[in-house]
Amino acid sequence: MSVYTTACPRNCYSTCGMRVHVEDGEIRRIEPHAGNRATPEGVCLKGLSYVERVRSPDRVLTPLRRTPSGDFQPVDWDAALDLIAGELRRLRATTGPQGLLYYAGSGTKGLLNAAGLEFWRLYGGCTTTYGDLCWPAGLEATRLTLGDNRHSVPWDIARARLIVMWGKNAAETNIHQMPFIQEAREAGGRLVVIDPRRTESTDSADLWLRPRPGSDGALALALAGEIIRSNSIDETFVRDHVNGFEEFAALAGDCSLDWASEITEVPVSQILELAGWMGSVRPMSITAGYGMQRYTNSGQTIRAILALLAITGNFGRPGAGWVYANLQSHIFDEVRDPLACYPPEEPDGVVRVSVSTARLGRDILDQAAPPIRMAWVERGNPVTQNPDTKVVLEAFRALDFRVVVDQFLTDTAREADLVLPAKTMFEQTDVIGAYWHPYLQLRQKIVEPPGLVKPETEVYRLLAPRLGVDLSRLAGKIPGPSDADVESFLEARLAPFDGLSIERLKEGPALPPLHEEIAYATGRFSTPSGRIELVSDEAHERWGVDRLPCYTEPQESVRRAVGRPEYPLYLMTPNTKNRIHSQFGNLRMIRRVDPGPAVHVHPDDARPRGIEGKARVRVFNDRGEFRLPAKIDSGLKPGCISVTNGWWIQEGGTVNFCSPGRETDMGHGAAFHDTLVEIETA
Repeated sequence: MSVYTTACPRNCYSTCGMRVHVEDGEIRRIEPHAGNRATPEGVCLKGLSYVERVRSPDRVLTPLRRTPSGDFQPVDWDAALDLIAGELRRLRATTGPQGLLYYAGSGTKGLLNAAGLEFWRLYGGCTTTYGDLCWPAGLEATRLTLGDNRHSVPWDIARARLIVMWGKNAAETNIHQMPFIQEAREAGGRLVVIDPRRTESTDSADLWLRPRPGSDGALALALAGEIIRSNSIDETFVRDHVNGFEEFAALAGDCSLDWASEITEVPVSQILELAGWMGSVRPMSITAGYGMQRYTNSGQTIRAILALLAITGNFGRPGAGWVYANLQSHIFDEVRDPLACYPPEEPDGVVRVSVSTARLGRDILDQAAPPIRMAWVERGNPVTQNPDTKVVLEAFRALDFRVVVDQFLTDTAREADLVLPAKTMFEQTDVIGAYWHPYLQLRQKIVEPPGLVKPETEVYRLLAPRLGVDLSRLAGKIPGPSDADVESFLEARLAPFDGLSIERLKEGPALPPLHEEIAYATGRFSTPSGRIELVSDEAHERWGVDRLPCYTEPQESVRRAVGRPEYPLYLMTPNTKNRIHSQFGNLRMIRRVDPGPAVHVHPDDARPRGIEGKARVRVFNDRGEFRLPAKIDSGLKPGCISVTNGWWIQEGGTVNFCSPGRETDMGHGAAFHDTLVEIETA
């Protein structure tokens, strides 16, 4: 039996290091890699399910062409590539190359992902997306305030004496963080969880606050006001490292406890208690979830929360800081903050960056000169995961030709004219970073692809001569066909960095050059002033928001005078430990513990609607609907319903039929959670 070092490349905070046991060409066992200090407890249930995922009977192992009846028929690679090339030549000659939408999701990480866009440039161009479904409002708010996105090593939080888990359920979505938090608690630290839902994380909390969805900014400002009024700020830190404190203090001073309590529905006593802890307990870490920054006011919310750490001096010290996005391993990016936060400039005009990820369906339909006539989708399932599923479907079905690269027949793949089989993480070597811990890791090839599966890089190489693309122009952009070519390609990317090589990464995870264990320990911030900026001219100039992190209601809110009284319930669509969005849920191992979707409803909302447990209900608004069994849940905040995201249309639980195609206030994120609905018995 052979044992290989590798790492999980999914879009997940943990990015676990792994040791994989292989015998007779089959994966037999997966266990943790001790070299990754952030994930020593081992892989999660999803990670263990890779053994099934690789050899699932439902996996796509050959190109599949849609027949006139709507079924899929296997075809060989020559037929598939000839079909694609014919469609692409026709598109280039008629509509023009920018009539192709290249949609690349974040389903798997790796340096080789860049090959796609490089190929489409040489094809003549394409149209692609900007923004992101996941976290850009928080990224941009952090960049505006601190200058960049980094935080201390994950194990540093064990030294905190106050941990605020804000809009985050780490016990399910960042399970490796929980042992460090428990270590802090055993040493006398306190845990606060801010979440409208009762979760495994809230059950561990010393204090649990349940704000109304989208009102977190008001809570943060009231906490800041109370800390300032009680003279609990760190005056020395503020004097030396904070810009705009006086203006911010005036704003926060107007945000009384009663004002915040009325907006957030959190009792004054709880706000006062948390403010007292924040003002007196050092060091403090705030670890924030991504759901909280998926509202139309969420960038300003994150700026207000960051201010709590700034005025109490909780940066640059062990056990203190902001745990949101650690991009220290992103050493291959020219800028360590992803430029997807706003449309990058393309001076040659070859790549048209004009489709908002948040408004995917509507923007595809609205493109002109040229219109979008063809789509290529890889590493994503936008029909299920992007907002406003009904419009996304309308846009995809209006296209002339659709190619989807995937391991399974997802909702998006079922809309394709041609499905190409995608590799798994074990079938091609790549180098990956992370965004919670700082390690670079090797995603090592350990088995051969089954069936007719080819890596995406090889698909592009085979397409090139059919489209008249000079393969020599792909040198240094797409690796050659052999495993040795791939390793040489990656070695060249690692070469500029001392101590990094393929052989080194085969041993285990490696820290990048210039890595900081304690973020901002130098006291310098990469802002224009070199200080933390509570007032930001750039926030106003770039995004049109106030220079200060003022609170405004989300666009879709029960409190808005022009709100939607016919839809009185907030639809919460959290993540779950059993899937990564729309991945893994189709595997039998996962289905044993999570067989199907359900709508969680508080008894106070179920009773007047005549809804009983397990009754089938219709969740709807003027954008769409879905129907699921109800589950009565007294741990949910009244006025909210909850369905975990990622269920396929085939399973009946696609929550994005009801979500809006709407952007966050900054960063071009998706404001999924600005969603009001009604429910009734089906």
